[in-house]
Amino acid sequence: MGSRKRHALRWTAGILSLLLIALTAAGCGESKPDTLEAIKKRGKLIAGVKYDTKLFGLQNPATGEVEGFDIDIAKALAKKILGDETKVELKEVTSKTRIPLLQNGDIDLIIATMTINEERKKQVDFSDVYFNAGQSLLVKKGSPIQGLESLTKDSKVLAVKGSTSAKNIREKAPDAIVLEFENYQDAFTALKAGQGDALTTDNAILLGMQKQDPNFVLVGGNFTDEPYGMAIRKGDTEFANTVNELLKELKDSGEYDRLYEFWMGVKPE
Repeated sequence: MGSRKRHALRWTAGILSLLLIALTAAGCGESKPDTLEAIKKRGKLIAGVKYDTKLFGLQNPATGEVEGFDIDIAKALAKKILGDETKVELKEVTSKTRIPLLQNGDIDLIIATMTINEERKKQVDFSDVYFNAGQSLLVKKGSPIQGLESLTKDSKVLAVKGSTSAKNIREKAPDAIVLEFENYQDAFTALKAGQGDALTTDNAILLGMQKQDPNFVLVGGNFTDEPYGMAIRKGDTEFANTVNELLKELKDSGEYDRLYEFWMGVKPE
């Protein structure tokens, strides 16, 4: 074999080796997240929860503790994985910040009144449904607004940035003026101050506001179905399975019904 041919073969083999190394490196870069292993190694679960949503995740001003249905689910998950419900760190999220915080790895999962929808499924994976909610309207007692059909071009409806509620109300009441706030507490404060005529979000959240101030009432029933799911990083199948196992165990044992009735004041349907 001539030296030129040997040189060409060596050059081709070198190129193939480089390609193989590059492909291997690319494959390593696409490794699936392993949240379960990270939680066990760290010794605690980091859950993204709401701090401003009564019944689900609300910081108690007297104690500084965050309390609610979502919080108790997070504690139950910590107990399942680590054997101790206190081994959980709660990080505040809003409708706007929760997906970025999950994708960045700042939290292990989102348990924060998050509606499962097709658009969000492109960014995160969801657990099975853990709470069935529906969007409604909260108004001051005696308000002429008694449902969607009462909303006019002069009606100001308050919602939260990044929520499905804001999108839904624009579709279902296109003439109404929609004002968006950073979180539910800010929106409710604005409603109480007369900056809007109605506040819209899921009925379970509005029930919490009604409990806070009985001068406000829910009207018109539910006009959407809003199934809540826990959000997990894309492709993290093992962790998703663990979360779904927990939900099944809670329901089979009756603990889910107990927690639901404790926080919502009614039994699940």
